[in-house]
Parts: sequence; C-alpha cells; structure tokens
Amino acid sequence: MHEMSLAEGVIQVLEQSAASEGFTRVKTVWLEIGQLSHVEPEAMRFCFDAVCRNTLAEGALLEIIELPGTGWCHECSKEFAYQARYEPCPHCGGYQVQMTGGDEMRIKELEVE
Repeated sequence: MHEMSLAEGVIQVLEQSAASEGFTRVKTVWLEIGQLSHVEPEAMRFCFDAVCRNTLAEGALLEIIELPGTGWCHECSKEFAYQARYEPCPHCGGYQVQMTGGDEMRIKELEVE
C-alpha cells in the first residue's frame, strides 16, 4: 500500500510548513488526487488518519478533490478526457497520446491554527 508512504510524505510537508510558517495545528487538509495517479482516495484517507496520530495534524479532516485525467493526441491535436493510460484517442483512434493531467497528487489548501 503505497498510500501509507504518501500520507507520511504529506505529514512531512505539513511539519516543514509549520516550522516555516509558524502554525501549531492543522485542522483541514485539501488534497488533490488525479484519477490516473494510482492513489486510491479511500486508502489515502485510512493512511492519513493513521499517520496523523501524535502529530500536529492529529484529528485533522482530509478533504480529497479528485481531478479527471486529460490527454492530448499528437495525431489529431485534440484534447480529451483520458480514462486510462494507453487508451487510444476517442477522436481519431491514434495511440500517440500524451497525458496532460490527472496523474498529480498535491496539497491544495490547509486550514491551520
């Protein structure tokens, strides 16, 4: 379950931000997770709750914003909703597709004290 190491990474970012920004408690974390990122939102919630114990984020609410996948076709130059990697372009059927979004995971916003 790689979500555990990702959740631990989020806590590290929160601790670094707390040290530089001067807050002592995290109340809410808004996390953007792309549909093609291979991160399961429910597994991430479970892992986040587990790694928050005894940290500045203990009891924090995790809000997950799921981002859709997007792709761009080199053959027909059209952008489209990309549901799965290695999927052909729905416009021309070509396979020269570049993923343009949906593989990211990032902290979008924090509510802190």
